[in-house]
Amino acid sequence: MVVVALGAAVGMIPFGPIRFGAAGALFVGLAIGALVPDAGLGLGLVQQLGLGLFVYMVGLAAGETFFADLRRQLPLMMLGLGTAALAFVVAVLVGLGLGLDAGFITGTFAGALTSTPALAAATAATGSPNAAVGYSIGYPLGVVLAIVAVGLVVGRRWPDARDPRSAAAEGLVATSTYVERDAALREVPGWADETIKMSYLVRDGRTRVLAPGEQLQPDDRVLVVGAPAAVEAAVAFLGHASKGELTDDRQAVDFRRFVVSNPSVAGRSVAQLNLPGRFGGVITRVLRGDADLLARDDLVLQPGDRVLAVVPRSEMDAVARHLGDSERKVSEVDALALGLGLSLGLLVGAITVPLGGGATFSLGAAAGPLVVGMVLGALHRTGPLTWDVPLPANLTIRQLGLLLFLAAVGLASGPAFASSALTATGLRAGALGVAVVAVSALAFAVGGRLLGLSAPRAAGGLVGFVGQPAVLSFATARVDDDRIESGYAALFAVGIIAKILLVQVFGGLL
Repeated sequence: MVVVALGAAVGMIPFGPIRFGAAGALFVGLAIGALVPDAGLGLGLVQQLGLGLFVYMVGLAAGETFFADLRRQLPLMMLGLGTAALAFVVAVLVGLGLGLDAGFITGTFAGALTSTPALAAATAATGSPNAAVGYSIGYPLGVVLAIVAVGLVVGRRWPDARDPRSAAAEGLVATSTYVERDAALREVPGWADETIKMSYLVRDGRTRVLAPGEQLQPDDRVLVVGAPAAVEAAVAFLGHASKGELTDDRQAVDFRRFVVSNPSVAGRSVAQLNLPGRFGGVITRVLRGDADLLARDDLVLQPGDRVLAVVPRSEMDAVARHLGDSERKVSEVDALALGLGLSLGLLVGAITVPLGGGATFSLGAAAGPLVVGMVLGALHRTGPLTWDVPLPANLTIRQLGLLLFLAAVGLASGPAFASSALTATGLRAGALGVAVVAVSALAFAVGGRLLGLSAPRAAGGLVGFVGQPAVLSFATARVDDDRIESGYAALFAVGIIAKILLVQVFGGLL
């Protein structure tokens, strides 16, 4: 825990635009392990537990986005898989040419692409402490070079007509609208495809919540919510924006943000809640983390979401009870679901598949919980079990698991680091790390352009492939474009799995 604390402190030190974050625990662990060679003995279980917690939380968070965007993001995902294979082939050829052993090659590959799960796979596959040494050499080089590469790509302009920005990137607005025509809701642009929502309806001086299937009439006033372009189209169809704000009158109809903390609600879609039928209300927005989402019918609610509901004032307390609305409750983790999910992931990781010739393959403690977490994160719930973990708790558990794993690895690998890092072997490992990152960056830049992807999405794919938060922060600070984070989300989990599998297969062939 001393290593965890000191490592967290080191991780907060800025080196220009770079902060090493949790990786600071690895560097401190290596230093202390080099000074106290026995400090890392008996920490194998700590490594496995920390790694399992980290990758399982990542899988839960990424699962829904991964499967929902699978078809649309498929070209970028295929580019990521091809890049992973190319980078690993280059790593093996260059590493062997430089006279490095399998531990250094796989560890430097994992470090240059900042993949902690791949480090675990490299250590298990090669059985060499040199994997952690190579990782510690390749990691800072990988972060620095990835930032340089992203800086060169993210702001570029090249043909990207097939890759427009999403409407959600514009944010959400609410416009009070004066209706000038008879219109069924299904006729309003954006209503059928749910790019807009409507809540307030004022008719004949009376305010109520708009009901599904409503027929709008001249002189009605309604509140239209959605992205600016979609709202503008709907308002132009209906009439014009009115001067007064409908939300100012809260006597009959009111609105409020409610915290989703009721386990029976979490994991269900907005449509399944049936707020119009049960309470005469409607959910228009869902705040998840820092993202304000339009409440589409198929949007699945997660614990900790803050939903904006517009309901009759008399139903406010009933809606609060139904959704839970408890900050304390949402901070708790369902230990049953967490224990079952992580156990299933470790069991899947323990399955061994023979490759022939005496070689075997398994997902291990790195990829097993990750894959299971992604599946459960996409399912959200199974019967009474809610698999989702509130986002703040997910991030906390993820960070703790990563710190424990890196601290334990650093302590165990300290002696090997002390004997190898500042030698000619260490310099050769550094050269290998440079080659891996350079090939990966070039593949994403060239491949993204050939596939018709925008420069921000290609850069986001590279960031997700590398997977270091500092690189993502740098990219989003340089260019405000939602395609960066979209590309990151598409490649983050895919990149982890691809790197783990490549290292595992290579280790099995040794």
